[in-house]
Amino acid sequence: MKAAQLTQYNKNNIKLELVDTPMPELGAQDVLVKVTAAGVNPVDNMISRGQIKLLIPYKFPQIAGNEVVGIVEKVGTQVTGFKVGDRVFARMPLDRIGAFAEYAAINYRALAHVPDYLTDVEAAAVPLTALTVMQALDLMGAKKGGTFFMTGGTGGVGAMAIPIAKAKGLTVITNGNIDNKARIMALGLNRFIDYKTEDYTQTLSQVDYVLDTLGGAETEKQMSIMKKGGKLVNLNGMPNKAFAKRFGLPKWKQILFGLVGGKVDRMAKKYGVTYDFVFVESNGAQLQEVADLFSQLKIKPSIDTVYDFSQINEALDKVANGRSRGKTVITFGEK
Repeated sequence: MKAAQLTQYNKNNIKLELVDTPMPELGAQDVLVKVTAAGVNPVDNMISRGQIKLLIPYKFPQIAGNEVVGIVEKVGTQVTGFKVGDRVFARMPLDRIGAFAEYAAINYRALAHVPDYLTDVEAAAVPLTALTVMQALDLMGAKKGGTFFMTGGTGGVGAMAIPIAKAKGLTVITNGNIDNKARIMALGLNRFIDYKTEDYTQTLSQVDYVLDTLGGAETEKQMSIMKKGGKLVNLNGMPNKAFAKRFGLPKWKQILFGLVGGKVDRMAKKYGVTYDFVFVESNGAQLQEVADLFSQLKIKPSIDTVYDFSQINEALDKVANGRSRGKTVITFGEK
C-alpha cells in the first residue's frame, strides 16, 4: 500500500516521504480500515519537528497522520461493535498513528461510527477537535448549570465546543469578530462578545469553566474572570506536572514538566483556580457520544481545502503556513 512516512525529526522540514509499504498487521482487537479521508492538523507538523517527542518518542520510519475516516475491511477476533462495510472514524491511538496511508489497523476502542449525514471529508474534521473538547470538559468536571467561556469561539474548536457544552447543560459564552455572531449563535451560544468593542475581562466574572485556546498572556486574563475553585483547561500553552502524571510519563519527565509549568501553576494558585493542559487521546466511546449528538443537531464542520493524497506535503504546508477558515483534509480517490 502507499503511505506517507516520517523518517526523522527535523525542526526545519515537515515533508513526509511517499512510499510503498506492507499492509498493516491486524491484531485480535484491531479493525482494518480502508482509508477514504484523513484530517491534516498542526499536531502532524509538531510530530515531524520533534516538538512532542518528550510525550511520544516515535520509532522511524513512522507512517504519519492522526485523524482518519474509512470503511471497515476486516475485523480481529476480539472486536465487537463493528463489521465489514461500516463507515468509521477515529483519532488514532497516540502510539499507533498512521492515518496517511491507504489502509490502517486501528484498535476498535478508538473507533466510532460516522453519522450518515456527513461526507467522508466532513467526517475527517471531527475526531481531534471534538475529542479535545470532550476531554477538556471531563478534566473540568463540568456540571450542568455552570458557566463556560472560551476565547475566539468562532473557529473550528468553537464550532465543536459550543454545541457540546450546551448539550451538557452549560451556559456558553465566547468572544470573536462580530461578522461571525449569527453563525455561532445558531449553535446555541448564550452570549457573544465583540472583541473589538468589549473587553471580556471587564464584563465577565464568576465563570466556572474556561477553555483556553490561546495560552500566553491570555491565560492570566481568563483566570481573572473565574470564580474561586474554577477550572481552566489549556489547549495551546504549557504542560504542567499534573498533566505529566495523568499522561503516565516517567518520574523524571514529571519533574521536568513540573519545572516548566510551575509558573502557570503558581498563577492559578494566586487566582484560586485549577490549571490543566490537555493533549487529545483516542477514545471511541467519547467520539460516538459526539457522533450521536451531531446526528441530532446536523452540525457541519468547516472545510478549508481538500487535497489528494499525492499532495500530502502541500496539505502539511497549508496547515503550517496558510491562513485557514476550516479543516484541511486529504482524500484517497473519493471526495
